[in-house]
Amino acid sequence: MVSEQLEARGIGDPQVLAAFMAVERHRFVADGGEGDPYGDHAMPVGQGQTISQPYVVARMTELAAPASGWAGARVLEVGTGSGYGAAILAQLGAEVTTIERHAPLAELARDRLQDAGYGRVNVIVGDGTEGWPAGGPYRSILVTAGGPSVPPPLLEQLDSEGGRLVMPVGSREHQVLTVVERRGEAWTTSELDPVVFVPLIGRHGVSEG
Repeated sequence: MVSEQLEARGIGDPQVLAAFMAVERHRFVADGGEGDPYGDHAMPVGQGQTISQPYVVARMTELAAPASGWAGARVLEVGTGSGYGAAILAQLGAEVTTIERHAPLAELARDRLQDAGYGRVNVIVGDGTEGWPAGGPYRSILVTAGGPSVPPPLLEQLDSEGGRLVMPVGSREHQVLTVVERRGEAWTTSELDPVVFVPLIGRHGVSEG
């Protein structure tokens, strides 16, 4: 998976590659689920949510890397899903808070993270578009669902000295992977790869209907 799907497609950060080697992806998919957990595709995890293909998780992780390094960095993940992304971030050495709006998914992710040795990850049930101010400010925020714009609370919770947010922004059918970096009270935005994610449901996202 790492050599064929990540390195071959341009993921070059050695820390990110090592984290993907270390975290066992099969621990974070449904028991008895169809498909190869290490395949180049997304997989359902329940409640209408998915675990993204390995390349997309790696791409977002690499883009979100703090300039000062992952070790000890406060990181917020919006959309816990199966817990796989949070495990990657924890393996990198970050202090991870992850928010999931579906309580059953959050509980399952918490158990999987504990069993895989990442019990220090803080799993929160709530509206991810509101962020989690108590754990901030964050050096990195990764949003694993697509919305029409970046939620203002997440922008405010970015570290003012180079905090970086990665999120798919756009319509339900098509989004662009977007990176926002904060310096003081200025935010710069870069639009990168076309992607399609599940919708970001919440007060500052899209309506559930």
